[in-house]
Amino acid sequence: MGTIQRLTDIASRMKRDGTGDLFRRGTRKIAQKAGDWLSWAELDLPLRPEDIADPETVRRPTDYPVKEGSLHIGWVCTPPGAGSGGHTTLFRMVEGLERHGHNCTLFLYDVNSDDVTRHEEVIRRCWPGMKAAITSATPRIDGVDAVVASSWQTAHVVASRVATPIRRFYFVQDYEPYFYPRGSLYTLSELSYHLGLGLIALGDMVATQLQKESGLAPALTVPFGCDTDVYRILDESRSPASRNGVVFYAKRSNDRRGYLLARLALERFHELHPDEEIHVYGDRVANWAIPVTNHGNLTPAELNELYNRAKAGLVMSFTNISLAAEELLAAGCRPVLNDSALARADLPGPAAVWARPTPAGLAAALSSLVDDRTLTAAPAAPFQVRPGWGQTQAMVAGVIESACKGVLSRG
Repeated sequence: MGTIQRLTDIASRMKRDGTGDLFRRGTRKIAQKAGDWLSWAELDLPLRPEDIADPETVRRPTDYPVKEGSLHIGWVCTPPGAGSGGHTTLFRMVEGLERHGHNCTLFLYDVNSDDVTRHEEVIRRCWPGMKAAITSATPRIDGVDAVVASSWQTAHVVASRVATPIRRFYFVQDYEPYFYPRGSLYTLSELSYHLGLGLIALGDMVATQLQKESGLAPALTVPFGCDTDVYRILDESRSPASRNGVVFYAKRSNDRRGYLLARLALERFHELHPDEEIHVYGDRVANWAIPVTNHGNLTPAELNELYNRAKAGLVMSFTNISLAAEELLAAGCRPVLNDSALARADLPGPAAVWARPTPAGLAAALSSLVDDRTLTAAPAAPFQVRPGWGQTQAMVAGVIESACKGVLSRG
């Protein structure tokens, strides 16, 4: 194609689509070419190559020391960011074991560094109830009676870096191969369930998918909980009519959290209800076609206050259910969720509204809640939710304690 023809095409495209669209296309192409040149895709491996374990060759101890009484339990996780839901659930389990009289150590796996001291400030500030010691998972994990992986990466790390015969578990919060298209990361994630760790499945969805997709029955399936000490109605005499707007948790980097669909749905909702404020927390967002109120990362108490102000919430998840759905219900705020058999498996009760996962379907569901006059006829009341995480914590503690006593043959 000649230069004149290229310029003619560019001019035609600018006239048809505007300069903004042309700029976005050009920027995207530049980024893609830069990524190819710099091999950015290779940087996406969240695991050091030497930590990739093979189910055929991984060490599988057959004899374990018997230990009763107070245990020292290691928990292996990636460094958390403020507001991380997966880390919050994991750290609830750590706190539960601490309340059962056990000592705990967090082994942080930073794929880029053996020095994890810079991560300690975030952990102590955001999860002050957890007292566990903090150290690096590299170069080795030792000095504990049992160890618990918390993601597919850390399952590989446990299999690769634990050399002593201690009980090994994997606290599985989602079926993580679904996080990726079929390929390298999907395969490495699926293999993490076959490394000889005792699988503790959070919820029925995970347990079902482990059996269906990986042919494995978990050693234990534990239920979800809801932190009703934090998420609750603050003023039971306050009329629901005083609530305004909708709230959305934005997680732009995780497609399973449906950010793009949610954005389009909320833009459509705004056309129907321009007076309803749209609250966004989690990731800060920009360049939306509508006004939004960015809250960033909130503490649980601040989040509960926001839930108490809103009429409805938009909760997106295409794999396991988001904790936000039940927390909204506890605060008297009904959530709209993308209809998904996977997410439905672990959210009981009729109060949640399941909608077609299209912008029109989600916007219509939000609109129906905002327009529902019956919701403003009486003082707010909490919807039925599961009270606390005590049962889950006790079950996790029980399976680890039993294994260390030699009662269980697996794990």
